[in-house]
Amino acid sequence: MLRERNNGGSDDQADAALGRSPDALLERPLSARSVIASLLLRTRPPRMSGARLVQWCGLFGVSEGTTRVALSRMVERGELRGADGVYELAGRVQGRRGAQNWSLDPVVAEWDGAWRVAVVAPGSRAAGDRAALRDAMRRLHYGALREGVWTRPDNLPRESAPAESWNVADAQCLWWSGSPDEPAAELATRLFEPGRWTRRAETLTTRLFEVAGALSQSDDGALPDAFAAGAAALAHIRLDPLLPPEIVGDSDATTGDALRRAYRTYESEFSTALRAWFLDH
Repeated sequence: MLRERNNGGSDDQADAALGRSPDALLERPLSARSVIASLLLRTRPPRMSGARLVQWCGLFGVSEGTTRVALSRMVERGELRGADGVYELAGRVQGRRGAQNWSLDPVVAEWDGAWRVAVVAPGSRAAGDRAALRDAMRRLHYGALREGVWTRPDNLPRESAPAESWNVADAQCLWWSGSPDEPAAELATRLFEPGRWTRRAETLTTRLFEVAGALSQSDDGALPDAFAAGAAALAHIRLDPLLPPEIVGDSDATTGDALRRAYRTYESEFSTALRAWFLDH
């Protein structure tokens, strides 16, 4: 999957070097950073020796030099702590674990028909702040009504998104509650395209069962494909808009539940295969 690069390349070059994804369901190629972070996010506690991480990345075709550069850059960004050759998740990546776990077993509130609206506060903002807010609103499951205005049905708790995302949004936005004149179902369809999310969820559910079956046969060669399929499924689960059934009906919730069940089945098989792989290597 991974093409080697020299140690002096940029981050964009690093991501481009990983251009051959083993699973076409991924919307973008896995970067070295993603391979490392995803492995540590599923590890308890989230730490591992550099030598082990080099071994793991080698399964995807990453050279030791490329892996070491990725580790160094993650430490520089505060995403990892490194000491005595051991690396542990830190900072914003570690901070997203709670919201990720919540997305696998979400508990939403009864919906009373209200919508929450975030409006950018007056004043100039740097380009980096604007980009950070767009990313935060995506993680908060808000849809862009227009430039500087985001909204969604008011049925999600704060734990549905990382604290860092709420901090960014709270720092730049004013918050309102209300209800639209436009029919809620039409607005939700326009903002969130729930049908599109559901169709991809169905495809990913099928793929997870396929790779789980391959893993159960103790095939080391199945690990990269299974890892990529799991990463694609988890990313899609985190994007679930979790709209109230009063708006979209029960079918979308049923599809989301099916994808989460498939992911739990996959996760059990993948964890077993991963432990076996590390014991054998």
